[in-house]
Amino acid sequence: MPEQRHDPLPKQACGARFTDAAPLFAALGDPTRLRIVDRLSGGPLSIIRLTEGTDVTRQAITKHLSVLEQAGLVSSDRDGRERMWTLQTQRLTEARRHLRQISEQWDAALNRLRAYLETDAR
Repeated sequence: MPEQRHDPLPKQACGARFTDAAPLFAALGDPTRLRIVDRLSGGPLSIIRLTEGTDVTRQAITKHLSVLEQAGLVSSDRDGRERMWTLQTQRLTEARRHLRQISEQWDAALNRLRAYLETDAR
């Protein structure tokens, strides 16, 4: 008897969904960018404020902010001569949702394995 799979979504839908999330997770995969996200969770900051207390240059912070902006994680507004950077929390909510879905898929797979092993052991 062929083994039945119970995937919550067809592979095409699943693949497209996670392909859209790839830039988000790639942006969050860098320790410096994670620190920037953490600092911005307290509210908007300028590049000057983001570099304070770090050994990262303003130029490097600017490049990291560009990656985060392309992933939709931050946005900026001009305030006089400075740009103020703001965290876009809806993208973090999306990341959390993707991780929860992956976790649920793993839980379901492990439960199927457990059930199979328990049935086979009897």
